[in-house]
Amino acid sequence: MTDNRLGIETGWKFDNSYARLPEKLYSKQSPVPVSSPELAVLNEKLAALLGLNADALRSEEGVAALGGNRVPEGAEPLAQAYAGHQFGHFTMLGDGRAILLGEQITSSGERLDVQLKGAGRTAFSRGGDGRAALGPMLREYIISEGMHGLGIPTTRSLAVVTTGEPVYRETELPGAILTRIAASHIRVGTFQYTSAWGTSDELRTLVDYALQRHYPDAVHTGDNASLTLLREVMKRQAALIAKWQLVGFIHGVMNTDNMAISGETIDYGPCAFMDTYDLETVFSSIDRQGRYAYGNQPYIAAWNLARLAEALVPVLHDDEEQAVKMAEDEIRQFTGMFYSHWLAGMRAKLGLFGEEPEDESLAKDLLELMQKNKADFTNTFRALTLGRPEDTGLTCDAEFAQWQERWQARRSRQQESGEASLRLMKASNPAVIPRNNRVEEALEAAVEREDYSVMEKLLSALANPYAYSPEQEEYAKLPEGSAQPYRTFCGT
Repeated sequence: MTDNRLGIETGWKFDNSYARLPEKLYSKQSPVPVSSPELAVLNEKLAALLGLNADALRSEEGVAALGGNRVPEGAEPLAQAYAGHQFGHFTMLGDGRAILLGEQITSSGERLDVQLKGAGRTAFSRGGDGRAALGPMLREYIISEGMHGLGIPTTRSLAVVTTGEPVYRETELPGAILTRIAASHIRVGTFQYTSAWGTSDELRTLVDYALQRHYPDAVHTGDNASLTLLREVMKRQAALIAKWQLVGFIHGVMNTDNMAISGETIDYGPCAFMDTYDLETVFSSIDRQGRYAYGNQPYIAAWNLARLAEALVPVLHDDEEQAVKMAEDEIRQFTGMFYSHWLAGMRAKLGLFGEEPEDESLAKDLLELMQKNKADFTNTFRALTLGRPEDTGLTCDAEFAQWQERWQARRSRQQESGEASLRLMKASNPAVIPRNNRVEEALEAAVEREDYSVMEKLLSALANPYAYSPEQEEYAKLPEGSAQPYRTFCGT
């Protein structure tokens, strides 16, 4: 079957604007073929959104494309160049094991990256094998789709294909390739790379491209293009990080190369959702100092954005001193932006309409009670939503009764009905999240026994986490206690 026929049947419709940028920004590279690609899981709803034929994707030719053995018609495979601060240390990076096939144009005109993760060595592999293991790829599939269900901007997962080849880490593991879909894969690190090793003209070209692709309405404001981009990225990141905090999501590796200009969550390596509320929660096995702990995420986001501002200094203003001042003035706005989103989100979680001065202390006092009593983050708000305070784990604390009185008094002062308040809480407090134990249960079944039914049931429960359906009750249960802290690892 020819590539042309594959393109017609499958629905690929590529228009690859990134490949028309300066060659400094990428290396042309085709996926490295694998021995025997087999489809493990396919996201049919996402395929439909992309305008792709799910049946064609399941065919031998379709799986060959998802496994990197066949390049779809219109694709222009490349590996993107970027740099990044990894745990505070700046280094040259790039897509060491990911190939951007191109940009799919959907029926609605949306432009989305199609990337194969684990597709083989590239010019940026730096000694790595360019491959990925099945478990981490399925993990990214589950968590990214869980985040989508929660309404949090995120890259998404179209498919996971097993390669029929082992990868070697600490042990021998089955290999796999993830097809990742994103608004784009442009990162803070992309600008850092261009600023460090490119020309000012190349940096300006990248700025204009990012604005036109992700912030088209802002292009026409007439402002300094680089300053406009910095402002717009800050706005989206402030909203994104607030959403993370409001559901207890911990990214785990907030390096600058893992902050997307689009405002999407990207790179699901050592991420996890918090059970017991604790600002110092860390899951990543390599984050021994707690740099990327739950409570630090807003501060790290500001730090990362400051690195973006630094990268843009050469094109912010002809006078370097003035450019630095402009950058610093903008970055100072981030904390206020984030906090505004966070407090609005906490009001919604508590069913509060309007704004009152007491709202901040009402939210913070509850969180302090939760931390002191080791309460579960998600289920505390779930219990409040369901009107079951006895299930919060806080009723043994006398201060909780006082807090409840303040909360009820605040709600009684608003004009909106109790039913409206309940609807707001249900829309803001998920009944279920991708619990760590449930994710591990699904991965074990899939990787060890090739049983994907556990994963399918979990994904079904996570598809609408605000449904409060009877089927979700099972997934809302807390895991049994363990003497060992939960640990996650960078996807390898």
